Parts: sequence; C-alpha cells; structure tokens
Amino acid sequence: MSTDLKQEFWTRLADVRAGMLDTGQGRFVPMSPYAEADESAIWFITAKGTDLVDAAEAGGDATLMISDPKADLYAQVEGRIALVDDSEKLDEIWNGVAAAWFEDGREDDSVRLVKMTPKSAEVWATKGSAGFLYEIAKAHVTHDLPDMGDHGTVTF
Repeated sequence: MSTDLKQEFWTRLADVRAGMLDTGQGRFVPMSPYAEADESAIWFITAKGTDLVDAAEAGGDATLMISDPKADLYAQVEGRIALVDDSEKLDEIWNGVAAAWFEDGREDDSVRLVKMTPKSAEVWATKGSAGFLYEIAKAHVTHDLPDMGDHGTVTF
C-alpha cells in the first residue's frame, strides 16, 4: 500500500462516481464528486434551489462520505463549500450523467457549480475484495489481525 495516504486518497477518489454529501442539515444526499488533486478541490454539479446551493452561497461546511468498493476507498471528508461561477471548470467536468439532470443540458439556467475545499479526511484505502479474502484467510491461519490496507487522517 501507499505510504502517502493523501495522494492515495486523490488517486482513488478520481474513480469514485457517487458519494453522500451533507451540508450541515443532517441530511445526506447522493452526489457525483469530481476530484481535482492539483487544486485540492472536489467539485459538484447541482441545480439552483437545492440545499447544496443554499449552503454553498453561505460558505458553509460540508461532509462527504465515500463508500466505494470498486475504488477500494472509504472516507469521511470534512471541508468548506462555495458556489463558484466558472464556465471553463464546468465545461471541463460536464458529462452525460450531469446532463441527464438538466432539461437544457449544459446551457440550462439552473446549473450550478459547487467547490468543496477539504480540510481533513479520515481515509481507508483497502486492498480490494481479493486482498480482503486473502487477509481474512491468513488471519485465521496465523491468528494475527488482517491487514486491510492504509487508514489514517489526512489534513489538506
């Protein structure tokens, strides 16, 4: 496993297609994160009038929960969110999934771009299902605890 858990987090987050985001309302909603390690940012495309836009306009805090066995990543990410007016960034991350939510696609007046700037994250970068099965079997033979991968807190 990687000794740089922060880099491992960004690498694996790029493969995550959905997470659960809470803007302090105590209500997690599914969102597609778009990771930008170089910017230390996680982007979301949403619509005007959502709780996410309201919280982002106020510059609030948010929690992103990731549980993705395909990316072998589990994380709780804490950070600040802000509404951003950046057409180039929106064009860069726009895709068919986002387009499905808007009647007029990218040109829909309700499209909004939200940037999450992570402050910290508790991260579990696992070895995948084959690695999991191997570690469980090995633990039964050796009576040692299984090595499930890297775990720790990352500060951004």
